[in-house]
Amino acid sequence: MKTQNINIQKLMKDHNVSGLSIAAIHDGKISRTECFGLLETKTDKSVESNSIFSACSISKFLTSILVMKLTEQRLLDLDENVNEKLSSWTVPHNELNNNKKVTLRNLLSHQSGVIDPEGSFNELHSIIGNPTMVEILEGRSRYCKAPIEIKYEPGSTFQYSDAGFCIIQLLIEDVTGKPFKEVMIEHIFQPLNIKNSLFEFPTLDETKKYFSCGHNKSGELVTGKYPIYPYPAASGLWTTPTDLALLVIELMNSLNGESKLKLSVSKAMEIINPQGCKEWTGLGVFLDKNEKGIEMSSLGWGVGFQCMMVAYPRLGTGLVIMINTDQGVHQLKGIIGEVYHAYSF
Repeated sequence: MKTQNINIQKLMKDHNVSGLSIAAIHDGKISRTECFGLLETKTDKSVESNSIFSACSISKFLTSILVMKLTEQRLLDLDENVNEKLSSWTVPHNELNNNKKVTLRNLLSHQSGVIDPEGSFNELHSIIGNPTMVEILEGRSRYCKAPIEIKYEPGSTFQYSDAGFCIIQLLIEDVTGKPFKEVMIEHIFQPLNIKNSLFEFPTLDETKKYFSCGHNKSGELVTGKYPIYPYPAASGLWTTPTDLALLVIELMNSLNGESKLKLSVSKAMEIINPQGCKEWTGLGVFLDKNEKGIEMSSLGWGVGFQCMMVAYPRLGTGLVIMINTDQGVHQLKGIIGEVYHAYSF
């Protein structure tokens, strides 16, 4: 994989992007990393390969990998009613989920019947504090003011949902008896030797020096510098393009029967198989089929940050792009899209 005729530094200036980091995958390995710009505008803090960005909703891709690992251990079942194992909260029952129960497969593919309440799932407000997942799902916090309920028959349509991944997080915590972040470290980060990813923002200034600040579309720092989301499974990941590339490579290896996580080929295939009523929805990822095969992608967009992970799992190629600027437009319409189209897969 190589960059075609493109001047990234000029694009960054034109788009008011402070910092950009890339990891490319070729033949199932990280083939190159590229870093540009600053972690914080008007400083000398340069973006490096170990610089950490907010991944926002790409968190859902990691959550899907973790779910598949736990299904391999038979702690979870993709097609079981999640209320069978939820203990601290249960999905409310009504006539819409009378015949079809909510399953992990529904939740991972955004076809669970859950619709996020308007204005929900914003960044953390330090004065308000960090709510429990039960408080969020019961509508008892500023981050989700209405109780989560089933709004359409599970499996009948697609509705992108952060709340659905909050339910997945709670299920994982109920089943394992451990905080989500600890389960992720134990089952994903440690086996894959992922060292620059975390679901909890550090308190030590020494550690913060590796973290990028968020910027708005004018290139100015966002309030608080480091927007945090108190919904780890849905949008709480801080990571690097290199670490995300390692996750993509693990999925590629799993499809070839060479998983470090001991994922079976069939479980890996589930992630990139069309799910339910939408052929472009996998488990925690989105799909596009073209002449090259299946393209798998995940997008992250939050206060001060945007990112994109895209790969052709069967070809062993992929690309992760992260920027510390919210351009205010869809990733493919901004600098991320220009960089993506400049790479040849």
